[in-house]
Amino acid sequence: MTAPTSPVRIGNASGFYGDRFAAVREMLEGGELDYLTGDYLAELTMLILGRDKMKHPDRGYASTFLRQMRENLAVAHERGVRIVTNAGGLNPAGLAEQIRSLADELGIDVRVAHVDGDDLVDRAGDLGLGTPLTANAYLGGFGIAAALDAGADVVVTGRVTDASLVVGPAVHHFGWAPTDLDPLAGAVVAGHVIECGTQATGGNYAFFGEIADLTHPGFPLAEVAADGSSVITKHAGTGGAVTVGTVTAQLLYEIGGPRYLGPDVTTRMDSVRLQQVGADRVAISGVRGEAPPTTTKVSLNFLAGFRNEVTMILTGLDIDDKAALAREQFESSLPTKPDSITWELSRLDRPDAPTEAQASALLRVVGRSREPEPVGRGFSAAAVELALASYPGFSLTAPPAAGTPFGVFEPGHVDADLVHHRVTQPDGTVVTVPPSPVRGDLPALDPDPAPGGRDWGPTVRAPLGHVAGARSGDKGGSANIGVWVRDEEQFDWLDATLTVDALRELLPETSDLTVTRHRLPNLLAVNFVIEGILGRGVADNVRFDPQAKGLGEWLRSRVVDIPVAFGAHTGTEDTV
Repeated sequence: MTAPTSPVRIGNASGFYGDRFAAVREMLEGGELDYLTGDYLAELTMLILGRDKMKHPDRGYASTFLRQMRENLAVAHERGVRIVTNAGGLNPAGLAEQIRSLADELGIDVRVAHVDGDDLVDRAGDLGLGTPLTANAYLGGFGIAAALDAGADVVVTGRVTDASLVVGPAVHHFGWAPTDLDPLAGAVVAGHVIECGTQATGGNYAFFGEIADLTHPGFPLAEVAADGSSVITKHAGTGGAVTVGTVTAQLLYEIGGPRYLGPDVTTRMDSVRLQQVGADRVAISGVRGEAPPTTTKVSLNFLAGFRNEVTMILTGLDIDDKAALAREQFESSLPTKPDSITWELSRLDRPDAPTEAQASALLRVVGRSREPEPVGRGFSAAAVELALASYPGFSLTAPPAAGTPFGVFEPGHVDADLVHHRVTQPDGTVVTVPPSPVRGDLPALDPDPAPGGRDWGPTVRAPLGHVAGARSGDKGGSANIGVWVRDEEQFDWLDATLTVDALRELLPETSDLTVTRHRLPNLLAVNFVIEGILGRGVADNVRFDPQAKGLGEWLRSRVVDIPVAFGAHTGTEDTV
């Protein structure tokens, strides 16, 4: 049978566990689709599901998806839209069985398959991964494709890579082989763009003022072609926008260097080219793929102990002295000292403030301990007991609470041959998907060229964000900031100006950390990876912004010398 040549339309209806519930129906009813995907998993989500499964062994999946299917399975069936989701989490077989029972209850003939083999927790010790709560290898898209080849209407997976939700349907539709590296890489890029839902249609966008209607942005879809190129768009009449800028922002989200490693292909992010080809239509082309690595990345979550926190409000004068008094009193009155105590004073106050809120700062204390008692209710109660005995104006943002368990994320790697990628087809047959036959080591990349010096003419002191956009996010304990501009002349300036040393000066919190810069000229962007800024990951992190979501916006607010020719206005007023 000849493989289809027309593009396949793959939509997304979830970017995280907790995303807009109505998005599934909106995507199914809003326009034509061949496949609808849903991404429910993140590093933190796996920890949440792990704790859920400890209490309820029959759970461990994203229950929201099951409720969405109760409302929408019949709609998908009527419209011939096949569904692919990683909502199976730690129990894809359990969720698949729930969907079969739901289909029987609704009287719908739906064929359900599931993909697993990612869960390595029972073999973690033997694989040198320690004793984690969860250990899940990132699987590729060929298991999903095999399930679709077997006629599945709904495919439930465990921990596949986010982009695999698009790669799998594209492999099935076009019949790609593991050796078709460029098409596979193109599908990875399309999947990376739409995996976070409305972040591709204007959500969290640096220049959000340019989006005409963000009250209810539509979810994105990718029209993937046989050569792996694609067009990113959304259903007509929905809010938000799809522009080169919104797609660039999402492409820079949570990436590292030019090579984006995956189980099916190594995608060269520096080969991606974008073009606006119509209203809410951005074409992606030129994507090149290389061999995938010999190892598979593993998401590891460990239970690390217990934590508790208290936030005190400090108002008016003598903020630093008030904070010092509160700290001394609190620590001396603790019944049992935690293993660690972290203090953070956020000076949100301003002199001669017109409102009480603007005259106030926040003092936050976080305690962490291997045992629950040192950070139990007595920890927060120690702050309450200071209410009439401490600094003037003492108050708390919340009443005392018990401590809670927390975990830490660590990446691991195992040989791809040791991961048993399995597909349970609709008829119950189990097949194994071998790792890519072309995986291997890649040659080192040439070093980035030194930025050329140039006279940019008169400059003005203004926030970087007047000319540059940014998108930041977390990867375990590290974070990335992708920064982009609008044209090649601005990129030449950005490339020469925003060096690692410049970033450290603009963001002093990075001054003692390892920072790596990567150039992405096709996207008019540079990407910084900042190691260790988030400690041991979001669940353990006590930083003000634990997932680094605002790190890029902080950078954009910093004042630099910008060429007058770029049109930046003076001052430090709010950016667009």
